[in-house]
Amino acid sequence: MKHLDGVIDAQVNFGAAKITVYGNTTIEELEKAGAFENLKLRGEKEQRIKQEPFWKQKENIKVYISSLLLLFAWFLGHQYGEDHIAPMIVFAASILIGGYTLFRKGLKNLSKFQFDMSTLMTIAIIGAALIGEWSEGATVVILFAISEALERFSMDKARESIESLMDSAPKEALIRRGTREFPINVYDIQIGDTMIVKPGQKLAMDGIVVKGTSTLNQAAITGESVPVTKTIDDEVFAGTLNEEGLLEVKVTKLVEDTTLSKIIHLVEEAQAERAPSQAFIDKFAKYYTPAIVVLAFLIASIPPFLGGDWSTWIYQGLSVLVVGCPCALVISTPVSVVTAIGNAARNGVLIKGGIHLEKTGSLKVIAFDKTGTLTKGIPVVTDIVTFDGNENEVLAITAAIEKGSQHPLASAIMKKAEANGLNFNDIAVEELQSLTGKGIKARVKNEMYYVGSPNLFKEILPDGIDNTITEKISTLQTQGKTVMIIGTENKILCLIAVADQIRETSKEVIYKLHQLGIKKTVMLTGDNKRTANVIGKEVGVSEIKADLLPEDKLTFIKELRENYQSVAMVGDGINDAPALAASTVGVAMGGAGTDTALETADIALMSDDLSKLPFTMNLSRKALGTIKQNIAFSLVVKALALLLVVPGWLTLWIAIFADMGATLIVTLNSLRLLKVKDQ
Repeated sequence: MKHLDGVIDAQVNFGAAKITVYGNTTIEELEKAGAFENLKLRGEKEQRIKQEPFWKQKENIKVYISSLLLLFAWFLGHQYGEDHIAPMIVFAASILIGGYTLFRKGLKNLSKFQFDMSTLMTIAIIGAALIGEWSEGATVVILFAISEALERFSMDKARESIESLMDSAPKEALIRRGTREFPINVYDIQIGDTMIVKPGQKLAMDGIVVKGTSTLNQAAITGESVPVTKTIDDEVFAGTLNEEGLLEVKVTKLVEDTTLSKIIHLVEEAQAERAPSQAFIDKFAKYYTPAIVVLAFLIASIPPFLGGDWSTWIYQGLSVLVVGCPCALVISTPVSVVTAIGNAARNGVLIKGGIHLEKTGSLKVIAFDKTGTLTKGIPVVTDIVTFDGNENEVLAITAAIEKGSQHPLASAIMKKAEANGLNFNDIAVEELQSLTGKGIKARVKNEMYYVGSPNLFKEILPDGIDNTITEKISTLQTQGKTVMIIGTENKILCLIAVADQIRETSKEVIYKLHQLGIKKTVMLTGDNKRTANVIGKEVGVSEIKADLLPEDKLTFIKELRENYQSVAMVGDGINDAPALAASTVGVAMGGAGTDTALETADIALMSDDLSKLPFTMNLSRKALGTIKQNIAFSLVVKALALLLVVPGWLTLWIAIFADMGATLIVTLNSLRLLKVKDQ
């Protein structure tokens, strides 16, 4: 393809079955160039053609014909003897039909002195025919074709995870422009269009709800099967299922920029990226294959010169070629990587490459940002302690004053007032003034009120704060809560305690990670020590680091890497970007909502939920284990088969079964990663 007129460059992504061509050409020209490999292409915007069932595929029909001819040749051999011309002709026909594509490829590679699996097989089969081993040559052709077909089948199975994601979003949507409503292809939808989504339909585009309320199943994006309620101004994603209400959604992204498209693109890139073990295997195979050819030549030629039988030792040499085929070895890693990354994506975890998959499997320490990761990041009012006046009246006045404040805790007080049904918007607030670092003051109903920290009231009250109230403040602070006081110049009316809530899953996640063998879990936060200790102890982390600035987090991650080598950092991907980048594996939460998380992290948990972390660890470890098992198994089988040469027991039958059997076992072992589920 690279040599076509108008083509500047072409890149193949084997894992995603994609070819990216830079330049100016047509699909017909590309198919013509790929005719040798029988490639069929379609444009990225074209509808996917439903694949033929595996048993009906054209490549497999040749195997059926070749197998029938082999059986017929055996029958003829039984009738007339194997040396008769009739069975030999039928064996030759079986070899030619079953091995036509293989021979074309093998001879082409041989002419360029490129030694790969096709070259080894071609030499072995032609050699077998030349020394009169027709039946074994034909059997090798068929078994190799079966092994290739199974390889294709397993690769298709591994790709299914991504294809199921691609099918998540519909190709058309109902759009309203002006007063007209009409269905339109997603590629023609523009930003700002209004998309109408009926109950039971999937969303075709990302957008913001402008009308209606409904529950959406976001499993395709976040891996969470529990539906989420969406109403006006909420963000919604392509590929999610509208369960009950009618929604009108303002489109905010073009089809190629939707979160689902980004996920698919990132996963395809990840599957194309070589894992360290894969890079090692590819390098190993580069030297291993020519070495096998040299070994086979030496086995076939040296013993006969020393008085051995030519026919016997050539046969042994050909068997070594077959058994030396690195099929199982070469496929051992990519199938595992593609399968694991696809499974993770289907469960709402984006792993951005085989390298990160392998590194996650060997993590020793995990550091967590506190706010928004272990906690929800949204402060809520936990306690209201009233000393003077009516609780609701004091809360309404506080909410009215805080309405004009920029303080993050102000929203917690206003939400509490709304939840209690208090109408604080009608309360007139005058002379509002911020007291930097201490609080806020304002006049309500001709009385000056103060809202602020205990330090503020130590200054303004003539006799300071009463001991009983001081003890109450201290108790609340020990529980990790931030305490605000509401009062006048003469007395304290009320204490309001606000705290950031711990996520329901945090404690269980930390426990599971320790169960999985993580040596240390660390919580990093900019919060004060007292609050940090309360939250850290409750979730069960091994170490707590408080009062940290973003640069302190970065320094601490570097320290951990020096001591433990393999360290992950989990954060929300925004203010944690430097620490995420410095860690061995950066894990960002809530990837579906923030592009930053998708860009900065090595792994993105698409939902705002930590419970996917143990699943990712488990999957990575199983993938790492599977890769090691596959490599070890492939090499052991080859070594054992090669040892059979010494007593002269290695036959083409044993060789092909060793090669095909190893390939099949390695492939099936890799496909087990599809079964790893989120517990």
